[in-house]
Amino acid sequence: MRHFLSWLVVECGLVTVAVAAPPLGLSADQQRRLDAGEVILLDALPPGASKLAQGGTAMAVVRASPEAVWRVLVDYPGHSRLYPRVVGVEVLEAREGHALIRYVVGIGPFSFRFDMDKYPDRARGRIEWRLAEGHSHTLFRENSGYWQVDAAEGVSLVTYAIAVRTILPAFLTRRSERESLV
Repeated sequence: MRHFLSWLVVECGLVTVAVAAPPLGLSADQQRRLDAGEVILLDALPPGASKLAQGGTAMAVVRASPEAVWRVLVDYPGHSRLYPRVVGVEVLEAREGHALIRYVVGIGPFSFRFDMDKYPDRARGRIEWRLAEGHSHTLFRENSGYWQVDAAEGVSLVTYAIAVRTILPAFLTRRSERESLV
């Protein structure tokens, strides 16, 4: 899911605006940088992440309405255009409040398949996800997180948090997991 937040920033445009204090309690310097249009990276894993998980949280102000950002996030078939390593997406099941999505990611000559349970809650502006239980996952032992989209003076404050653990040793994947935040 590398560069998705960056894509939102480029596609929708960053804006410099004073944003009300984000829910994660940023320092004064982080708040200033967020207001100046920077993507802020935090070492905070999403709730429920294991102690062995890698990842973090990224926040950015995007010049688009929460509705526009939301449409991009729930356009699951379009994710292959947005996430560079995603080479296939199939919606296996979709109903109000839940979607089961099959992703195929390509890494070099290899491809890996995994199924995600996604829980969009438009009223809260939040999409939570985790690996679908009872499904085979060829790369991940853990993959969970959330998107949070909040309105902020005509723009959106977008938060992306992810916790990942793969079948590969952490020292081989730590960098790419961190880079997936921006």
